[in-house]
Amino acid sequence: MISVYAYHNGETKKADRIESRWLDPASHVTLWVDLAQPTPEEGKQILAETFHFHPLSVEDALSEIHHPKVEPYDRYLYLILHGIDLKAGEHRFATRDVDFFLGDTYLVTVHDGRSRSIQKIKDLCHQHAHILEEGPVALLHRIVDSMVDNYAPELDRIEQQMDDLEEEAILGAGDHLMRPILAVKRDLASLRRVVIPQRDAIARLARREFPQISTEMAYRFRDVLDHLVRYSDEAAMFQDRVTGILEGYLSAISNRLNRVMKVLTVVSTILLPMTVLTGLWGMNVMLPHFAGDDGVQFWWIVGIMAAITVAMLALFRAKRWI
Repeated sequence: MISVYAYHNGETKKADRIESRWLDPASHVTLWVDLAQPTPEEGKQILAETFHFHPLSVEDALSEIHHPKVEPYDRYLYLILHGIDLKAGEHRFATRDVDFFLGDTYLVTVHDGRSRSIQKIKDLCHQHAHILEEGPVALLHRIVDSMVDNYAPELDRIEQQMDDLEEEAILGAGDHLMRPILAVKRDLASLRRVVIPQRDAIARLARREFPQISTEMAYRFRDVLDHLVRYSDEAAMFQDRVTGILEGYLSAISNRLNRVMKVLTVVSTILLPMTVLTGLWGMNVMLPHFAGDDGVQFWWIVGIMAAITVAMLALFRAKRWI
């Protein structure tokens, strides 16, 4: 799906197609073209034939997910940034990349059609003309700022998950925590893999490395950068914390196993002399008899085994083994 928004003379209109005259800076038209899940033919027609973007950037925009980056070309900037993908009823962290082509009078976005931030800005374009009035760089900032803001709820969710896992690990709630802990570790690794390069890309915009970024817009991107720096620091802190939770959980499992093994070892040690006694007096040979008739011999053996058990338990208790 291709959406075209054109701002001219204080009014934003949604157009059915791109007028070639709009690409001329002298027309004073601010243009936003959004390609939501375009076909290869649509993508090449708009990006290569209409805007004449470099073939390498066109290839990247139409291919699978790439890491965040920013690359300058002769007439435009090419950016790849990532937004959080949240689905109702699912607890799996995922991101989706959005490609930006930023020129002096236009912004072209390419994504898979599930960007909440772009849809939000689209809805605002119908209500507020100033969304495009400030120019394509301000429009880029609005989209990026919305994408970065969506990271906060996801980090809060991960933190809440860690709080719950930490409490269950301390209480020794069971042996089912390994999978949730590893899932959180996977989410944090994915988050850091995206946030850190995205932070570096936004930092280049905040430092005014490119002529398209004015001083005022650099200040705005600096605010976005502050959020990304905080998120990357929190992701690193969370990763250390979840590693500690995993180590504590494994230690608790090991301690519980040691307690079980100690009980089994005590039982086996106590049964060992009993096994020897029953084996000796169970042989079909003549053995020394204790005082009394044949019926009393059984109770002598039982008494000896009971005495050995009591003596061994007393010895274990004295040595603080149990």
